[in-house]
Formats: sequence, C-alpha cells, structure tokens
Amino acid sequence: MKTRELACERPPEIVALDEALQSFTNTYPREGNVVELKFFGGLETNEIAEVLNVSTKTVLRDWNFAKLWLRRELTPSAAHA
Repeated sequence: MKTRELACERPPEIVALDEALQSFTNTYPREGNVVELKFFGGLETNEIAEVLNVSTKTVLRDWNFAKLWLRRELTPSAAHA
C-alpha cells in the first residue's frame, strides 16, 4: 500500500508546472496547444503549424512567448517582483 501511495504523489515542481500550464492554456489557448504539441506530443515546428493551421513563424513566436511566460510564472523571485 505504501508503494501505491508514493506513486500517486507528485513532486511540488510538477504540480506547479501543471498548474502554470493550465493557467497559461486557459488564458492563451493556441499558445497552450503549441506547448502541449511540442513538449508532450514531440511535434516539430512545421508539424505544429500544420495541425493548428498557422504559420511556422506563429508557432515559433507562440513557443517563445510560452517559455518566457512559464519561466516567469515558475521562478520564485518573479513572484516577489
């Protein structure tokens, strides 16, 4: 039973990332889709562009925006600035 309990626990960093990604996707749906397709789906920029029916430049812009937003959200010192 202990092993099962431990397997269900998620490290705080994972919980924070999940919450930040959910918040990001709620506010920026297309950009959130880019993150999910790239990070979890393993798709390349051109593949994401095709799936979302946008240009590769839009995908790159969305990816860069998402990385900056998530980094700011997940950096402890940013919360105090």
